[in-house]
Amino acid sequence: MKAKKMNRPSVFFPSLAHPVFTIKRFWQIAALGAILNACSSPTPPPQTTSSSPAAGTTDYTVGLVLVGPKNDAGWNQAHYEGMEQVAKDVGIKLEYVDKVNPGDRPNVTGSQVADDLISKGAKLIIFNSDDFKDDALTTAKKHADVPIIHASGDYAWKEGKNFKNQPNLGNIMGRMEFGKMMAGCAAALGTETGKIGYVGPLINDETRRYVSAAYLGAKHCWQTYRKKDAKDLQFKVTWIGFWFNIPGKTLDPTKVADDYYNGGYDVVMSGIDTPEVAVQGKKAAAAGKKVKFVHYDLKAGCNLAPDICLGVPFYNWVPSYTTAIKEAIAGKMPNQFVWVGPDFKDLNGANSMIGFMDGIALGDKAPLMAEFIKGMGDGTIDLYKGPLNYQDGTPFLKEGEKATEQQIWYMPQLLAGMQGSSK
Repeated sequence: MKAKKMNRPSVFFPSLAHPVFTIKRFWQIAALGAILNACSSPTPPPQTTSSSPAAGTTDYTVGLVLVGPKNDAGWNQAHYEGMEQVAKDVGIKLEYVDKVNPGDRPNVTGSQVADDLISKGAKLIIFNSDDFKDDALTTAKKHADVPIIHASGDYAWKEGKNFKNQPNLGNIMGRMEFGKMMAGCAAALGTETGKIGYVGPLINDETRRYVSAAYLGAKHCWQTYRKKDAKDLQFKVTWIGFWFNIPGKTLDPTKVADDYYNGGYDVVMSGIDTPEVAVQGKKAAAAGKKVKFVHYDLKAGCNLAPDICLGVPFYNWVPSYTTAIKEAIAGKMPNQFVWVGPDFKDLNGANSMIGFMDGIALGDKAPLMAEFIKGMGDGTIDLYKGPLNYQDGTPFLKEGEKATEQQIWYMPQLLAGMQGSSK
């Protein structure tokens, strides 16, 4: 999340130094008029939790609104731990509310939570899910003097389809497309059956581009390093309907993962916030199945089942949030679209927004993964170059054509060769 100053330059995908802020999540909110402290609400008001900085630091509070639990072993935990680090490094106070979603808090909106945080002294608000895009905009309009950051989303992107000229609203997101390509490559290097399953959340532009990137990485490494025919690679995505399980509303990710492991898919990739893919993979391996998995979001994700983990692409929110918060403290609004890629010179270092940790199960294929990552870093491997078709056979990229930022961000379909629904 390295926010830039003043004029917002157009985003250029191959530029690894370019920032961009984005959040993921969609949800239907009941009772938009419900007030956090209304006694008539069947859901108790969410309790704000504090994380205090070291003594003697500045009196500046950041409010963090999390769509899921702070300890989900995925997206939300990465945000929470990242902001805890920022609080220590910068010397701010962190207030957060987690599990702001229709399952846990059916009558509470993200904007209501933000109102409450601001009333308690928060001087900057971070929303951490795509589902919060309208909550972020509503909050920015209502509190024009408060910097609002939305992790994901595109309202601050002048060249995007949904630009809103809101001076105090910015987007920050990592270029996880690179991480997903690495994840897909790891899956292709690890599979013996050629059957890779992907447990996806809900379906939108973000999730389509992520799973498509995973497929492109898998296809490249299957053909290039495994010397296999692309026709022998089965890559299937099953969407559960949200970023994590909401009983009665989504497919159960435990069952989806089990169906893959029991159905001959020896590698399962996670695209959701929670650890069911790892948990069920560990159980399947204990039962004698030769299976492996690829985790998502959290750097320490392989620790869930280390012996069968091929790797994990992860977000490092510290550098971009640090920059944005320091600029906000200095009086600058974070009204930029920040889309940050990996630092290929130090992929898992402190300043790389996107990283990839090899898993033990990658074994002797690790040098091939390193070769793939090096190729992406020096530009000799560009998987967003045509010819590529969408799932329905229509062209995505013509022969030799390179994808634009907009073509990548607004992915309308999955790609040809993938199994699963595009809508």
